[in-house]
Amino acid sequence: MIRLTEIKLPLDHDENAIGQAIINKLKIQPEQLHSYNVFKRGYDARKKTAILLIYTLDIEVDNETELLATFAKDQHVKTAPDTSYKFVAQANKNITERPVVIGFGPCGLFAGLVLAQMGFNPIIVERGKEVRERTKDTFGFWRKKALNTESNVQFGEGGAGTFSDGKLYSQVKDPKHYGRKVITEFVEAGAPEEILYVSKPHIGTFKLVTMIEKMRARIIELGGEIRFSTRVDDIHLDDGQVTGLTLSNGEHLETRHVVLAVGHSARDTFKMIHEKGIYVEAKPFSVGFRIEHKQSMIDECRFGPNAGNPILGSADYKLVHHCNNGRTVYSFCMCPGGTVVAATSEEGRVVTNGMSQYSRSERNANSAIVVGISPEKDFPGHPLAGIELQRKLEEQAYKLGGENYDAPAQLIGDFLKGKSSADLGDVKPSYTPGIKLTDLSNVLPAFAIEALREAIPAFNKQIRGFSTNDGLLTGVETRTSSPISIKRDRSFQSINTKGLYPAGEGAGYAGGILSAGIDGIKAAEAVALSMLENA
Repeated sequence: MIRLTEIKLPLDHDENAIGQAIINKLKIQPEQLHSYNVFKRGYDARKKTAILLIYTLDIEVDNETELLATFAKDQHVKTAPDTSYKFVAQANKNITERPVVIGFGPCGLFAGLVLAQMGFNPIIVERGKEVRERTKDTFGFWRKKALNTESNVQFGEGGAGTFSDGKLYSQVKDPKHYGRKVITEFVEAGAPEEILYVSKPHIGTFKLVTMIEKMRARIIELGGEIRFSTRVDDIHLDDGQVTGLTLSNGEHLETRHVVLAVGHSARDTFKMIHEKGIYVEAKPFSVGFRIEHKQSMIDECRFGPNAGNPILGSADYKLVHHCNNGRTVYSFCMCPGGTVVAATSEEGRVVTNGMSQYSRSERNANSAIVVGISPEKDFPGHPLAGIELQRKLEEQAYKLGGENYDAPAQLIGDFLKGKSSADLGDVKPSYTPGIKLTDLSNVLPAFAIEALREAIPAFNKQIRGFSTNDGLLTGVETRTSSPISIKRDRSFQSINTKGLYPAGEGAGYAGGILSAGIDGIKAAEAVALSMLENA
């Protein structure tokens, strides 16, 4: 097949326009075009009155070899790559050991799935509950302030990504097309087929729940085993080699291959592995607030008269500002038509995150507006110092919110003026359990407040109304990424612990559902090859 890129058509083009664009591009007769498939569809909204759809197309035509030769110098006409997934190994009868995957978020899910598909019968251990029970616990916290520290936004089947926008795009390099494997598995589990081709695919929480259940069933069908409400309390080592695990129920599992896919909030696990001597180092992350605007305002700013077009959907944004004090402020995890959610996993702390359903139909847009921080500048010394900083900020937010899991909040205009808010404006808060209007300048370090007060007006130059008085800031956002990195070598094993495969967000190797899934596949491949080599 031939792949054509950068095929641009008007937003309102008719159904025959794509075929005609292919014919015009390749200068062929209509009968020479046998079929085409939309591999990707994005848009260019720089000119709001004339938004263009941009296609990547895989086509079947007569005389493919001759056409490729004719367009050899055209970078937009190439042979279509093979994006199908190829298993690197298959278990044989000599394999008696069972690998263990710790964590059943996106990374652990795909590590477990691929190991099961290769016949290695993995055991997956998840400290939280299965996804429907976990959903009840999470909504119970949002509605009644009853926190279950083992079953919440952070812990449980599906990981933190279950209560998010379900974004399935990433900027990681993916030359082997592992991302296609992730998305294809999601479609087979019931995700909308459009995620295969839209440029910024997303799923939403309610659809993710059903999909994850189907993928769990597939793992079990293939010989895998999943244990919920089971935390790993100890990793056993012998001369730098993993030999087994002790679980929270007292059970001991013998294994020499462990994928550590615990996510970015497993603070007790991070402490345990550090105390075991497994190499851990602090890494940069970001802190800030959730910012809310009316979604209609964002749509108007991004799409102009085309706001509301069903192909475009709810508008998103991505913003970056480099501040005079040397800090960088950027938008993160933007949730069009979504809600701000309570995301703590520890008592006496407030943490925010963002979530959207597939429809993205809620009245507000929200994103994190965060400031980058680093171990060298902001939490030097101990490898786990970033965790202690997170906890300190979350405790401050808890106290400022009234010590009842309400979140502290402030109107954007009041934040920029440095005065406490007393009344809400046009933007109604979406955060549950609830918010308490206050002065957010006491929640974050002074340098972060200074940077945010400079960046928000700067963002207003890109999105008119971004610094509107009535917009809302809610604190505090601390779980943007893992505060640690568990270093691994080329074999995907810890640099000082053989048999331990740190992977995903918690280990510092992913950021989001897609990249975590990709990393899980890579970890599974490394485990499978090692097990065959040592069988």
